[in-house]
Amino acid sequence: MFLSVGYAACHWCHVMAHESFEDETTAAYLNEHFVSIKVDREERPDVDAVYMEATQAMTGQGGWPMSAFLTPDAEPFYCGTYFPPTPRHGMPSLRQLLESITDTWRSRQGEVRSSATAIVAELNRRGDATLRGSAIDAERLDTAAERLSGDHDDVRGGFGGAPKFPPSMALEFLLRHAARTGSSRSLEVVTTTCEAMARGGMYDQLAGGFARYSVDASWVVPHFEKMLYDNALLARLYLHWWRQTGTPLARRIATETCEWMLAELGTSEGGLAASLDADSDGEEGKFYVWTPDEVGPRAAELFSVTQGGTFEHGRSVLQLLSDPADRSAYDEERARLLGLRAQRIRPGRDDKVVAAWNGLAIAALAECGVLLDRADLVDAATRCATLIVDLHLVDGRLRRASRDGVAGDPVGVLEDYGNVAEGLLALHQVTGERHWLDVATGLLDTALARFGDGDGGFYDTADDAERLVRRPRDPTDGATPSGASAIAGALLTSAALTGNTEHRDAAERVVSLASDLVERFPRFAGASAAVAEAIVAGPLEIAVVGAPELAAVARRTTSPGAVVVTGGDSPLLADRPAGAAYVCRGFVCDAPADDIDALAGRIGARSLSA
Repeated sequence: MFLSVGYAACHWCHVMAHESFEDETTAAYLNEHFVSIKVDREERPDVDAVYMEATQAMTGQGGWPMSAFLTPDAEPFYCGTYFPPTPRHGMPSLRQLLESITDTWRSRQGEVRSSATAIVAELNRRGDATLRGSAIDAERLDTAAERLSGDHDDVRGGFGGAPKFPPSMALEFLLRHAARTGSSRSLEVVTTTCEAMARGGMYDQLAGGFARYSVDASWVVPHFEKMLYDNALLARLYLHWWRQTGTPLARRIATETCEWMLAELGTSEGGLAASLDADSDGEEGKFYVWTPDEVGPRAAELFSVTQGGTFEHGRSVLQLLSDPADRSAYDEERARLLGLRAQRIRPGRDDKVVAAWNGLAIAALAECGVLLDRADLVDAATRCATLIVDLHLVDGRLRRASRDGVAGDPVGVLEDYGNVAEGLLALHQVTGERHWLDVATGLLDTALARFGDGDGGFYDTADDAERLVRRPRDPTDGATPSGASAIAGALLTSAALTGNTEHRDAAERVVSLASDLVERFPRFAGASAAVAEAIVAGPLEIAVVGAPELAAVARRTTSPGAVVVTGGDSPLLADRPAGAAYVCRGFVCDAPADDIDALAGRIGARSLSA
């Protein structure tokens, strides 16, 4: 079998499809000698995880398009990524590779099968190795924060060299660490990187929204695809940065990113589409780049558009390296360029609605809506949650994706349960509607029953999901939180809202299994580290009854993982007299607070006037 794994917004996936799969000679050879299977990694992350692990083990690297050759039992024996139509840069052409694989299969099939079986056995051995961890504590988190700070690029922001990906989860951890410990260094890292990302070319200075990553170390030139999950995570990160510091840039970016998600990814059913392509009119980045003649002298100065350019063919990606002195002139130029850009051919859009990523977006929209006084964002979060619950939740089990209001067949994986539950718990806190809490806790109970490994950890697929050559589980955080860290965060939030000790204990077990990973490799465990910060901090449980001025203060708390309810039907509000705020840890409460300043000091809330 020939397995090709990619996704709609992947530039090189499209290139390989056009060059090879649409070539009649190559297609005829594939059809004659192979069973060819094309998989969307976003619909089937379990298939992608299994064969990406094999690809990385065989080649030392991975990426998409992923090309894997399998026995009829689906065991991999040769893997790679992109293969060109003709030999290039030391790579064989796809046709050469296909012919070689065909000859080897015919002449040495026994060896190939034995090798594939051995590869699967080794992958299973690695996957079944128990994570070595112990209870997370403040000392481990301090060490993790120090490691991250040591890896930080203090000049350009971010971690390491090019390419640079938005480290949203690591920065969320550092924000929480700064809030808990008062670490100025942790906050400095967040500030430097968030500002650099927002002012560079990776952020769309006209319409908002972040591209997937920067190809250079200075955040100037992006890879132009835009993913829902990146923008959902970053909108929430910038909101939390603003909540902690009052930085106007942070508020603007959080607001614009939410608006971009709704404008560019919103579907008629109320969900959010997966991504926008990097390409338009057959060329990467063409929609976003400019020459000085195209923008005019005033906009060229504002957005750093130069004669030499920062991109190909003398074109530049727009940057906003400092706040404009003349805001009205900036607004005029931005509106003018948006009008000009609207006449260009737009990038393609992947319209499928992915449950996990919409869960991330629900949380971001709900929190941004309540903190920024944007009821429209809360309404959007509610519409999105309604779609996921009504369409994706079938007989108590999540479906991974839908399109045009029709749920697909692939079943939900662990990250779907964790992220959707987290989004619904955030929406419950904002709206007070008990329905969202009940659905979320039901999803978490299903995850405990169907995804648990019996030792406190989780698999990424359910016990009744389609059987692959191995059952995947990966505790590391990549572009999104791992399934394990997503479920741990939602379990902890659920426990704080309901007092469910089973959920609390399960969250602590998951995080403890990742404690060594958090301490030694925090760049790849930022979400787990953020959950651990919440465990160490409590998290706080804040209930406000009949006191709007205290509710506004409570929403500003920076205490890691705090839950806040101010109305509706929530267990935290039961039997509470009106006119006060109640601050608890583990349902053990301080004396009621009825003074704004006293409450702010108790919960670490920035002054409303700041």
